[in-house]
Amino acid sequence: MSKNRWILPDGVEEVLPSEAWRLEGLRRQLLDQMHEAGYQLVIPPLVEFSDSLLTGLGEDLDLQTFKMVDQISGKTLGLRSDISPQVARIDAHSLGGQGARRLCYAGSTLKTLPNRVDGSRAPIQVGAELFGEADESADLEIMSLMLACLQQAGVKNLTLEVSHVGITTQLIAALAQAGCDTARLQEILEAKSMPDLAQWLDANPCPGDLSDMVRALPLLAGGEDLLERGEKVLADLPMVAGVISQLRRVVTALKLDWPDLNLFIDLGALRGSHYHSGLVFAAFAPDMGSSIANGGRYDDVGAAFGVARPATGFSADIRQLIRAIPS
Repeated sequence: MSKNRWILPDGVEEVLPSEAWRLEGLRRQLLDQMHEAGYQLVIPPLVEFSDSLLTGLGEDLDLQTFKMVDQISGKTLGLRSDISPQVARIDAHSLGGQGARRLCYAGSTLKTLPNRVDGSRAPIQVGAELFGEADESADLEIMSLMLACLQQAGVKNLTLEVSHVGITTQLIAALAQAGCDTARLQEILEAKSMPDLAQWLDANPCPGDLSDMVRALPLLAGGEDLLERGEKVLADLPMVAGVISQLRRVVTALKLDWPDLNLFIDLGALRGSHYHSGLVFAAFAPDMGSSIANGGRYDDVGAAFGVARPATGFSADIRQLIRAIPS
């Protein structure tokens, strides 16, 4: 009886010659562009001790990480599911964590589960991280670098979604302080599931102003004009005025530098991992069901490695980028 020994695990793909050359060419092209922008290349290891890999940024990736026992030390190893935590460790520990530092990378990752139904469990991740700069000019630099890389790769008609996690995290904190059970709320808001949100509100009677804000938050998405509406609807949250002001400055700067860019603002967006602490952003291409690149600010994660550092960055899956490029 024959066995299908050639079958690969679900979500794990081989890359055949025609696509492999195209993928490798794009990898070199993106790294060259980031190098020209002042970003230095690092190559983190594919595997690390899990207590290092899953510290700081990596705590959010625990369930996505394959683990095994090291036959030499007897300790648990983890196969990286995201390179960003490794680069944060390199900045804070291996390179000393002083002054502004710009790092870039490209390499294979492996996830226990795909991020979406048709997603890969073995993305080839490319990205850049900027450490030591807390000013929003650093966020703009990273966003512009991401857009330049996507443009250079040949992606057309880009849409950039911009948000700030501070609004949602502060609202959730206010609801928790009012005695509401917020365990599932972040997941519901991230999915923008209005039926689930209605059920949550029925099960968690909240003060009227908080209830109105959490009901409105998933709908506060659109063009630049919604910033004024969001400022009014969310006025009782202390940090909203500052966040809206920052978003206005960022949108104005992006429109000057990228006049043909489609901008979308989502005040309730919770993209990416839960470690983000400020501005977050995602790039979309036509006919692609999910973002093709995303990033954001994640300050102080280096504290887990001994040095608290401001940080912002972006990443993308090279395979997905190739699908977004017109033939």
